[in-house]
Order: sequence, then C-alpha cells, then structure tokens
Amino acid sequence: MSVELHRPLLIGQIPTLGTHFNVEATPSECSALALRMGLPEVLELRCRFHLHRESNTIIRASGVLHARVVQTCVISLEDFETTVEESFTVRFVPSGTENDDLDPESEDEIPYENGILDLGEAAAEQLGLALDPYPRMPDAELPEIEEEPEPHPFAALDRLRRPN
Repeated sequence: MSVELHRPLLIGQIPTLGTHFNVEATPSECSALALRMGLPEVLELRCRFHLHRESNTIIRASGVLHARVVQTCVISLEDFETTVEESFTVRFVPSGTENDDLDPESEDEIPYENGILDLGEAAAEQLGLALDPYPRMPDAELPEIEEEPEPHPFAALDRLRRPN
C-alpha cells in the first residue's frame, strides 16, 4: 500500500461492463510523491482509469496520466517545470499470479491482495515510468569544451633548444 497516494477500490465494485475511476492527488500527496520520485516538486497529478473485467479476478485498466512536475536539468542543473502526458494499459492480477514474462512489450501487471486494487499506487507507478530519466530543459545545450592540442612528442626537446 502506498502512503503517498492511496485510492482503494474493491474488485467486486467493478461491473461486468466496466467503469471509470479518476485519481487526483491532493497538494500533500503531491509533496509526498515528489519526495518518493526524487523530484523538486509535483505540482499536479491526475489519472483517469477505465476498468473492465477480463475474468473474475483479472482487471484490465487503460488510462491517461496527466502531471505537472518540476525536474532538474541534467545539463544546466536548473529546475524547470514540465508536463507529463501518458496513455497506458495495465492488468491487475491476484498477488502471486503475476506472469514471469520479461518481454518489454507485454502489459505490466500490478498485483493486488484481499480483493482490493490500489489505483492511487497504480497512478504513482505510471508517473514514475513516464518521467524522463535524463530531463533536459528546453534549449539547454552542452557547453563547448575546448580541447587542448595534444603535445608533440618532441615538444620538451624543442623548449630545451630555444633560448629563454
């Protein structure tokens, strides 16, 4: 269970035809998520889920994540605000029944226990996956590094030969 963003939903509350569920983080939850994600700030996080049953115990969730965060530029080390928009699909499965498939193209599975899905934690995980691991401020450029010419192997002899 996530202490940062907890939105429990009983699996039994999901109708056969599916349902929508919205998660919106409060300011204190945003602060806790920023700390968890190593960000200067999470300004806003919203996530819309569409849930439908694959079976009695497996729930497929497609969703859209929207977040505004402050990240630190890897080039200038300045903080800057950026928007994260991400569509995703995950499957909620009973704990212990996760697929061991390491295929990066397969859908992510999120385990649940006692018939309770945590859509807040799912939203937090999607934010973590969607963040740029090497954030770069718009228009940030690497500084030009002037390379010193490599010294000639006989440069030391040349200095000895010249009068001071």
